[in-house]
Formats: sequence, C-alpha cells, structure tokens
Amino acid sequence: MKIIPVSKNNIQTYLNLAQCYEAEFSALTHKKPDSSGIFELDTHPGESIQCYILTIEEIPAGIAAIAFDDAHSNEMCEFYVFPYFRKNGVGSRFAHSLWKIHPGKWEIKQIMGAEYAAAFWCKTIAQYNDTSYLQDKYLDSYWGQVTRQKFLIS
Repeated sequence: MKIIPVSKNNIQTYLNLAQCYEAEFSALTHKKPDSSGIFELDTHPGESIQCYILTIEEIPAGIAAIAFDDAHSNEMCEFYVFPYFRKNGVGSRFAHSLWKIHPGKWEIKQIMGAEYAAAFWCKTIAQYNDTSYLQDKYLDSYWGQVTRQKFLIS
C-alpha cells in the first residue's frame, strides 16, 4: 500500500478516479453527469485541499481529499476505496495512514443515506489507538443534515 500526494504529474489520474466516487454516491447526492458523462466535483485540489491517491501494487485503489487550516484542523472531504479492494482492512489502513500524516483535530461527515459510511468511520476511528470521538447530526451548509464525527489525533 502506497499513498501518493496529488501533484501536477498525477492530477489527471486523481480526477479520473474521483469520477468513480461521484458515480457511486450519485443516488444519494442526486448529481447527474453532464452531457459528456462527467460529474462536477465538489472538492478540488488546491491551497487548502490536499488530495491523495492510494495504490496497491502500483494499481490505483482509492482516493482521499483533506481540507486543512493553520490550526491543525482537518476535514476528510472525500474518501473512497474502489470496491475490488474493500472488505480487507484497506480503507482503515488508508485512513490511519492519513491521520499519521495530518495529526490534529479531525472532522468527517457522511450524507444522509450513507449509514454504511458512518459505520465504517466509527469503527475505523475507534480502532486507531482507541481514539474516542464525538458523533452527532449536523446541519451542513452544503449537504444539509449529515452524520459527523469529531476527534483528535495527536
């Protein structure tokens, strides 16, 4: 397993992979592709967004996008492991590795209807050195009501 920061050299790979993420969640987000079959992305790599590509044996296996600020506050904006690589702990190891890279305050949100994602995050957070977290329902200005986890990685 290798985690590669997105750069100008691999941005197109990340953008291609992000389409799979958008398609999988389209039933919940009510997003449709445009006339070219491309979904608009909600999160774009930039100054305050660091994106990553997960590879396994040099094959893309997932992506993540993290928003951060100078106060060591991080938000997992996008996180996706391709179905072929699921159910064997890859997602949890990917998340744990990202937390090691970006310690500090964390917030993760799941849109309504993604209860399986909320269950994944609760399990993954709890597995990380017995980290405790706060989970609540939160009214997000973009997504509406979401499930949210907040925790600290030191």
